[in-house]
Amino acid sequence: METKTKVKATQIQAKPLHISGAEAVVRCLLAEGADLIYGYPGGAIMPVYDELYKFQDQLHHVLTRHEQGATHAAQGFARTSGKVGVAIATSGPGATNLVTGIADAQIDSTPMVCITGQVASHLLGSDAFQETDIIGISTPVTKWNYQITKASEIPEIMAKAFYIARSGRPGPVLIDITKDAQFDTFDFTYEKCTGIRSYAPYPKLSSTDLEQALELIDQAEKPFVVWGQGVILGNAEEEFKTFLETSGIPAAWTILGLSALSTDHPSNRGMVGMHGNYAPNLLTNECDLLIAIGMRFDDRVTGDLNTYAKQAKIIHLELDPAEINKNVTVDVTLHADCKISLQELNKRIKPKTYPDWIARFDALDKIEYDKVIKSDLLPKKEGLTMGESVEMINKHSKNDAVIVTDVGQHQMVACRYAKFSQSKSNVTSGGLGTMGFALPAAIGAKMGAPHREVVAVIGDGGYQMTIQELGTIYQQQIAVKIVVLNNDFLGMVRQWQQLFFDKRYASTEMVNPDFVTIAQGFRIKAKRVKKREELDAAVKEMMASKEPYFLEVCVEKEDNVFPMIPSGASVSDIRLE
Repeated sequence: METKTKVKATQIQAKPLHISGAEAVVRCLLAEGADLIYGYPGGAIMPVYDELYKFQDQLHHVLTRHEQGATHAAQGFARTSGKVGVAIATSGPGATNLVTGIADAQIDSTPMVCITGQVASHLLGSDAFQETDIIGISTPVTKWNYQITKASEIPEIMAKAFYIARSGRPGPVLIDITKDAQFDTFDFTYEKCTGIRSYAPYPKLSSTDLEQALELIDQAEKPFVVWGQGVILGNAEEEFKTFLETSGIPAAWTILGLSALSTDHPSNRGMVGMHGNYAPNLLTNECDLLIAIGMRFDDRVTGDLNTYAKQAKIIHLELDPAEINKNVTVDVTLHADCKISLQELNKRIKPKTYPDWIARFDALDKIEYDKVIKSDLLPKKEGLTMGESVEMINKHSKNDAVIVTDVGQHQMVACRYAKFSQSKSNVTSGGLGTMGFALPAAIGAKMGAPHREVVAVIGDGGYQMTIQELGTIYQQQIAVKIVVLNNDFLGMVRQWQQLFFDKRYASTEMVNPDFVTIAQGFRIKAKRVKKREELDAAVKEMMASKEPYFLEVCVEKEDNVFPMIPSGASVSDIRLE
């Protein structure tokens, strides 16, 4: 447990109110602009829930069907709204059920504040009913955590929690509050946190490093940009677009960077990584300058580090010092908010063209289209493919929907083929790869962007991990569109078993329930598609609906996702079949 740190603050409320700790929690949330939270009540958090009842006209609480659903919904809300997501649960199993979502938010840099109830302070360490050391459990997967045992601590710690969650590289914070601290009363005032001693979330850009970066860019003949979610988190989409258009440098995205630049932009050359596009993966090992913007050189992007971009000079635009030279040693680091770094680069970058280099991308794109994309989107086989299903969603959403994906083959296909015209449109579990993410995350995504269409694209395996959140969708009447691409397999695991384990399909074939009947049981309109001639009309009907809608698309059972870089192989070893 971290000791309290003195905070700088701006006074919000001068006149004290003598209130309970539980009421203080609610007032702190409102002061931070958190008028929507997700959670599940229980004994140790009941005093806070009693206050939520009293403040329900100001703060909307969404009762999820599982605490994990609450964290994923809070993540989805944060990803589309740009605000801090909030989840709340009781002690013991309620708190531990939050951990998967917290870990997911930590590795994917999602701002979230989780509040858990705890047994009374005099019972701590006694193995009391529903007592769990959630501080110890969550320490490795939170940006910061703290256990409150006195009501008077609540305002300062809550202010600090929101500041830490949203500042710098965002992440999840957990605040554990004992039951007696919720009942006790004190004189309440609230001060928003604006800074913490020894915590510098926004480092100053070095002019020397900037000069070195500009020199490398000017000298490069085959430069290449790989961008990640840092562009979105830094609200740097416009600066990034200007940089690409001015510099003329081709660019590709990591899975979390998708939608920062429209998919039809001429500088956008597709996705890097294990199931990314052929050209950007191969040419990573041919470029003479690699410019990495707001990405962390994840192993799914780099493959074998011993062969990754060894021929290239590397510039890394990165905010988090922990990511600098962690996996890949770089030549120049622009250690600052990428929005600032890009603004400074844009002031001095020289316009340039690279016709031969761009032609190399074009030639490889044609090879991938002929060998992979054509059969994914224009299949001759009788069965439906995941690719044509995603393409149909593009058609009827006019490339403007938020696409929320789970984890597996459908995720890779959706990221490869979904088309986006604006940022914050791709919501997926990237670093942790959490099956069960999509359905609750789609709830939060829709509530974070109620004016946009939100389509959850899910596999039949991951769907069943959080299928109970259909109850949340029905109770809240959240107009999400749910598409289950059903191949009756744990498809990605099956693909690996086919390619690397001699088709020994150990525990991957699914005997699935009637998904349509289940959706109808939650009073959600539902339809099943098995034939190609049914798909267009079904997706059109789904997208036109103003209510929640479930669509099951029965796809080929043993289709594989290509291109593919085998685990641990070089990006140059990318396979097209």
